[in-house]
Amino acid sequence: MLIERWGGDNALEGVVRRVEPYGFTKISALGVEEQRVKVVIDITESAEQWRTLGHGYRVEPRILLWESPDVLQLPLSALFRNGEEWAVFVNRDGRARLQTVAIGHMNGIDAEVLKEVAAGDVVVVHPSDRVSDGARIQPR
Repeated sequence: MLIERWGGDNALEGVVRRVEPYGFTKISALGVEEQRVKVVIDITESAEQWRTLGHGYRVEPRILLWESPDVLQLPLSALFRNGEEWAVFVNRDGRARLQTVAIGHMNGIDAEVLKEVAAGDVVVVHPSDRVSDGARIQPR
């Protein structure tokens, strides 16, 4: 995991030791209810790198559940179910072509594409019900 915006120049690396098994509601300064959960993190950087980080500091953690150096990904908004499979519309010569895809990891924003779509392919993002296989499309 990475701890960002903690006051230092670089992100700090760490390891999640524990995620509490329950959450709680906190009211923000703007009056918004926020759901929170406590996480215990062991910082793996040398103490000299994070010496100025104090108790109660606000930080922005980024927890990495999975990573790979070379991943082809699509926005989740381009994906839809076609029967039991995931599919996208790919732009082929100005026409939407229905293409089933094999999906790996997802993070709520993007999905790892395992096969059937290549790097550089242009896909329809947020396809409406007016888009069908063979329909004329143009990039915006």
